[in-house]
Amino acid sequence: MTARPTAKPIVAEIVRSGFVEGHHYGSVVAIDADGSPVLAIGDVTSPVLPRSCNKPLQALAMVRCGLDLHDELLALACASHSGEPFHLDGVRRILAGAGLDESDLQTPPDYPLDDDARDQMVRSGGGKSAIAMNCSGKHAAMLATCVLNSWPTRTYLSTDHPLQQAIAETFAEMTGEPVAVTAVDGCGAPLLSTSLTGLARAFATLATATGGPERAIADAIRSHPHFVSGTRRDEAAMIRAVPGAIAKGGAESCYVLALADGRAVALKHDDGAPRVRPVVMAAVLDRLGVFGEPGVDAAAARATGKLPLLGGGEVVGEIRAVLGD
Repeated sequence: MTARPTAKPIVAEIVRSGFVEGHHYGSVVAIDADGSPVLAIGDVTSPVLPRSCNKPLQALAMVRCGLDLHDELLALACASHSGEPFHLDGVRRILAGAGLDESDLQTPPDYPLDDDARDQMVRSGGGKSAIAMNCSGKHAAMLATCVLNSWPTRTYLSTDHPLQQAIAETFAEMTGEPVAVTAVDGCGAPLLSTSLTGLARAFATLATATGGPERAIADAIRSHPHFVSGTRRDEAAMIRAVPGAIAKGGAESCYVLALADGRAVALKHDDGAPRVRPVVMAAVLDRLGVFGEPGVDAAAARATGKLPLLGGGEVVGEIRAVLGD
């Protein structure tokens, strides 16, 4: 199956010195607490590959299979981590708890996502490694789930492995849609498709859970947002700013956020530019009135969506969202 190019609406403008020099195109959906759409821009019902936005749903399947991680380690199982020292230490703890080590990871060697962590690693003589790759927390949790269930660990990324079959079943249940496409993610794990509406629906279910594995996943994300992303990442800042929210970003400019009452937003930009993802999310939440609600740190939440453009070292423009009427 191949994706056919379609005309997507403009969702953001690149403005320099008052001149619109370019655009970002994409799709956005926001659903109300009852699951009904309150905002739909572009195609929000066709399959997309949400990339790392899928990780909390993959972790949910692992917990349902008996994975016994708590607090920050469960958050790390949901993470696209920055490769900061505490992230790598957490991955090692997950592996050690299963009697495994870094050599069991099948993540492709990479540098940390965080610039400071990468620079420090290079200065200390380090290079790319499997554990520094941002998906290593998820992979460590996958391996731990295999050990717990006496499943083979060497083939844990195969689509016919019991673990990946369980993940696919949970994913379809949570999104409310059949999996139309199974691809290979950047980390080598199976990547399952859903629509933006299905993705929003799944996160709303996590965010409103009152118990069980679903509540455990949501609580881990809420309590340890820096483990889900990093200390300097926009998703962590948004989770801290909006009480009860859970959120996850992904490659190719995917982003999903759900509120404690079941409202949720999911978006994707066609050019895959990571810079525009937080800009549009902040604008949507602002439009929905979220930043005016009790307990929300509106200034911090809006700041995640500010992306100034520089000229000669000075701010001369911005990336600004365009959400229509």
